[in-house]
Amino acid sequence: MLAQEKHAALPTPGALAAPKAFREDAGPSESLSAWMQRWVLGTAYALHPSRIADCPSLIAHTLADMARGGTRVPDPGRTWARPDTFAGVCRDISPETFLAAVRLGFFPWSHCGPLKWWTRKKRMVLFLGEHKLEKRTLREMRKNAYTVTFDTAFGEVMRACAGPRSYNWHALTWITPLMQRLYAGLHRLNHAHSFEIWNAEGRLVGGGFGISVGRIFLSDSLFSRERDVSKMASAALYFHLAKWGYVLCDGRDFTPMMDAMGFREITRAEYEALLAEHAHAGGHPLPWTVEADLATVAAWVTGLKHTGNAVETTKTRREPDVRMPQKTAGDATRPA
Repeated sequence: MLAQEKHAALPTPGALAAPKAFREDAGPSESLSAWMQRWVLGTAYALHPSRIADCPSLIAHTLADMARGGTRVPDPGRTWARPDTFAGVCRDISPETFLAAVRLGFFPWSHCGPLKWWTRKKRMVLFLGEHKLEKRTLREMRKNAYTVTFDTAFGEVMRACAGPRSYNWHALTWITPLMQRLYAGLHRLNHAHSFEIWNAEGRLVGGGFGISVGRIFLSDSLFSRERDVSKMASAALYFHLAKWGYVLCDGRDFTPMMDAMGFREITRAEYEALLAEHAHAGGHPLPWTVEADLATVAAWVTGLKHTGNAVETTKTRREPDVRMPQKTAGDATRPA
């Protein structure tokens, strides 16, 4: 039985809202104590020994760009080496300018102070035939004890990703109220999507959200309230992206979890070339609906492993046809 048919009591996505004009003063707000905590933690983050040397350059470039009026959409030819690929202060940012920047490889990000444009010298990406999971997670997925949905609880997922973790109450978040309003606008324009995982009692226990541009998906944040559920939900997302003809999922920065799941680093030039080819067309038409349960997703991941990441496995006709992009000569030396 398909995932969204298993629990009829689960919430279902509402009718898609018509796009609305972006307003910075609409949507979630922030208490004074939360604002102060974010500034204290953000300042501590910037002053960490590994980053403090970049602070004078960041302050100087930020002030200079603000004096020029800021940057509406960043120019790929105008970034600074220190701090790493900083591209200016966001000016008049909206969902539309956000998307224009994403298609050039940039993203808005800031813990505190003015929102700034960034890119990366190296990008952590998953080509959608290279996904891996450990045996323990695959065994849990075969039990089909959890249900995955898409776009059912976008706001709740985003707030959970922005909130403190049970293991780290003072976690610093970049998902500020302004970023939440931007993502909500992108969701109304059908470019931002959430993926949710629910336990047998119908409680939301994990998920994440990101942006779809053409045949590329940018996974921006995850959260989990039970063991391995974010890995299960992500695997379901990758299965569907592959089935729908997407080329890769962008995870941005290295994390041990992404490395273990098959993500690998590519250069900025390689990433921008993939965007130029795939970020302007394709993707999946609305609505985003789950078409396979976790047991089927587990069979797909296992099939990829057993066939050496083959384009197509022979275990079941329900598995997606994963077509791999051409690799460059340097790919053989990159972590898999």
